[in-house]
Amino acid sequence: MIEQIREKLNQTFKPLLLEIFNDSGLHRVPANSETHFRVFLVSSTFDGLNAVKRQRLVYDCLKLELNSGVHALSLKTQTVSEYQAAESQAQQAMVCAHNEGAK
Repeated sequence: MIEQIREKLNQTFKPLLLEIFNDSGLHRVPANSETHFRVFLVSSTFDGLNAVKRQRLVYDCLKLELNSGVHALSLKTQTVSEYQAAESQAQQAMVCAHNEGAK
């Protein structure tokens, strides 16, 4: 299931970054289940869309999977510029923390 999800999201959103985590083992499901997923998706497709519209696009893309075994899908969606800004902030914070430690 995870590969099916990966393939569909890659085809539909042409992401800069796609991370998919199978969180099924954190729930009361049979061993090796693929029913609970967490997705981090960065795509220019999301430009100009709010969080609800982004999630609707993903849910529409994965409609078949959601109707045939996927019980839970947690989404974090970002535009490319949002992702780059967050990465830049994180790098600046690390530099500041490193410089503080050097004193």
